[in-house]
Amino acid sequence: MNETTKTSKIYKALVIVFSIALVGVTGFFLYQFYSLQALPPQLVIPISCAIVLFVLILVICWNHFQHSLFSKILLSVLNIGCLIIFSVGDLYLNKTHDTLTTITHQATKVTNTVSLLVKADSTYSSIHDLADIQVGRLKSIDSLGTTKMLSDLTKQYGVDTETLLPFKLVDFDSVESEVKALYDNEVQAIILNDRYKANVAEIEQYANFANETRSIYQITYVTKVDNSPIKVQEITKNPFNILISGNDTYGDVGELSRSDVNMVVTVNPTTKTVLLTSIPRDSYVDVYCNEQDACALGQKDKITHTGMYGINTTKQTVEKLLGITINYTFRANFSSVMDIVDAIGGIDVEIPEGMAVETFYANHTLEGVKEGMNHLEGERALAFARERYAYIDGDNQRVRNQQTVLKAIIAKATSPEIITNYASLLDAFQGAFDTTLSKDEITSLIKYQIQENPQWKFESYQLTGEGDQLFSPELGSTAYVTLVDPTSITMAHDKIEAVLHGKSADSITEPVSDFTSNEGYVPSSSSSDGLQEDYYDPYSGIQSYPDYTENNTYYDPSYYDQPIDEPVTQPEEEPLPGGEEMPSE
Repeated sequence: MNETTKTSKIYKALVIVFSIALVGVTGFFLYQFYSLQALPPQLVIPISCAIVLFVLILVICWNHFQHSLFSKILLSVLNIGCLIIFSVGDLYLNKTHDTLTTITHQATKVTNTVSLLVKADSTYSSIHDLADIQVGRLKSIDSLGTTKMLSDLTKQYGVDTETLLPFKLVDFDSVESEVKALYDNEVQAIILNDRYKANVAEIEQYANFANETRSIYQITYVTKVDNSPIKVQEITKNPFNILISGNDTYGDVGELSRSDVNMVVTVNPTTKTVLLTSIPRDSYVDVYCNEQDACALGQKDKITHTGMYGINTTKQTVEKLLGITINYTFRANFSSVMDIVDAIGGIDVEIPEGMAVETFYANHTLEGVKEGMNHLEGERALAFARERYAYIDGDNQRVRNQQTVLKAIIAKATSPEIITNYASLLDAFQGAFDTTLSKDEITSLIKYQIQENPQWKFESYQLTGEGDQLFSPELGSTAYVTLVDPTSITMAHDKIEAVLHGKSADSITEPVSDFTSNEGYVPSSSSSDGLQEDYYDPYSGIQSYPDYTENNTYYDPSYYDQPIDEPVTQPEEEPLPGGEEMPSE
């Protein structure tokens, strides 16, 4: 057998092997392409047919019509090129499928962590060093977590009851008083659920709590959660509400923490309208949850604290507050925002005249925003969405910024240029958020966007109110809160209903319904304050603390550190630990 014949046989064998590989890879690509159902049928069918026809022609030509060296080289390059392209396509489709599965996975359990904390400079290093000392515990707050910790400690010490533990337990009515006792050496250790650490760090004298304390023992326990969606039929034809909850943490999006962003997104696919309704984080509202969630059920507290019991508690509280049904939830955190914005190549936001910020108080290391168009990468977008101390309007301006960031993300994510960042976007989505939207519903919305290319009309509204200092059950002490204006609650309800029924939220300029939330209705025969003869007061019967200002309201002291007619001294430029915000509680 001469060399030419031998080479020819090897070449033909390789052609057959690569042809089989190409057919297999193409078949798997088409299977995943069809299974994903991210494109409408009128695109899937012709694209699939074109791919099949093209590959068959290439394979047939490669195996039967090679008469010259040029044709062999050309067909080899085309076939091997297609093999590489469809192999990469398989990887992307598989990754897309996995990403959708991950973000739509319904968690049925939540992991809780309870720590035994000592001061950072303490000599105690384990639970066996705690003999004959005093350990603080919360008397009524987080009783489940405390009980779990003490139960575990009795096993570790080999005793039957907590009364036989080698240390003395000291009860406290609030998180702040327990932490103060640790700092003042009245107790040498405290039992504290990790979800309260962020609340402690917001208190000025404990801003560095994470670095000034350390854990010498931890336990974890699991609680069940039920956050089933109220699905709509044909999500591309019927309106629905989504609750967006933004946790004030980095890392694991499933970690229980305060809900600093609370926004209801009302979508009407028929009218191509999207309404963003924001609720300030400090809104003082009735808290609702399932009994097993152990929240301050029926009591008033800041809505941000509902996130510490899971998004279902926030969802129920918002539903009761606004008198609406929330169909789906979407939860993200600080890391999510940064990762997603960076993955799409940053966002562009326009800053109105007079709203420029030289430096963000939320993160002093970053450049602020100027008037006009600004391009923000992930970290600056997060700081912009969190900023409130730079604005006279405080938290009200912050929720406007949050709406601006969300609109910019949606605009960028639905633009054609997102294709160039598709891989990084998939990476960012992995673990960045979770949602009760199903994979089928998400792909239906993607198909709708591709097929219809709707020109969405965005509308915005936010609840407003006045500041005060009232009791927070979650803290066990007083805290800065926002008393939401009852009229703005009714307006929010009416605007959401308008969009759901095919109208524009902008058409609602004054309350049109009798909705008054579920927080009480107080008749009054006086209208001296400019109110109607019978008016709704959701805060009747609550003790306030009028000694904060003459007009019975409380404003964040960072706004008015000095009289207005004196030069105002700017806060020190030294950033807070971790670049966090200034404390408000």
